[in-house]
Amino acid sequence: TSNLYGEDQLALDVVADEIIKDRLDHTGRVSRIISEEQSEIIIFERKNRKGGYSVCYDPLDGSSLVDVNLSVGTIVAIYAGDDPLQNGRRQVGAMYVLYGPRTTLVYGAGNGVHEFTLNNLGEYVLTREYIQIREQGKIFSPGGIRRDYLPEHEKIVTKFEEDGYKLRYSGGFVPDINQILLKGGGLFMYPATTTAQQGKLRLPFELNPMAYLVELAGGAATDGRRPILDLDCNDLDQRSPVYIGSRKEVELAAQFLN
Repeated sequence: TSNLYGEDQLALDVVADEIIKDRLDHTGRVSRIISEEQSEIIIFERKNRKGGYSVCYDPLDGSSLVDVNLSVGTIVAIYAGDDPLQNGRRQVGAMYVLYGPRTTLVYGAGNGVHEFTLNNLGEYVLTREYIQIREQGKIFSPGGIRRDYLPEHEKIVTKFEEDGYKLRYSGGFVPDINQILLKGGGLFMYPATTTAQQGKLRLPFELNPMAYLVELAGGAATDGRRPILDLDCNDLDQRSPVYIGSRKEVELAAQFLN
């Protein structure tokens, strides 16, 4: 099958989406959700409901990596109220789950970013508190096909290579952001290209929650000019270029782009 965006769906994508949708409904606290695997906003009817939350999620980011046994993840953004297409600054919490050699959950809700690890009893145990990203890192993760780079972005990549940055790119957004967070610095970038002028990654499902967590940990996230969290979100398929990680690298990228 294929999803709204013309991407092939693996059976695992569909199963993950159904599990998360059912669990969110079961909480009784979520009124609306949008999933990267669905074509419209899903409404959970609640009688006499007061308050509640809306959730945007990518049930299985990087699912094309499953068949080669590389790490994949789930990304979640949480908003108060009934509108899941809000400005990213209005998030009340965000998280991702990384399914790798360990299954870990990284979460933030305004008071720091914290990592939990799934143990043998099926419990998430706190393993790191108040994760911080240094002002400058030593790694960079450049997404996209290099032949499609615009000249100004090509200069950014060349600069990092000349400065001795280590290239660390897995093809998965969740493991690459997790590496930057837990290593304490670096830069992930997926630029505008000649074939995708708005970039590849989606604002509601991927960029807003990751930008929330990275800013909460002391980093930065922009589209090359504006903070990701300041972009208005108007569409399920809205995309944006992204430069996310340590502040110094994000600012350096902006200098080349502007």
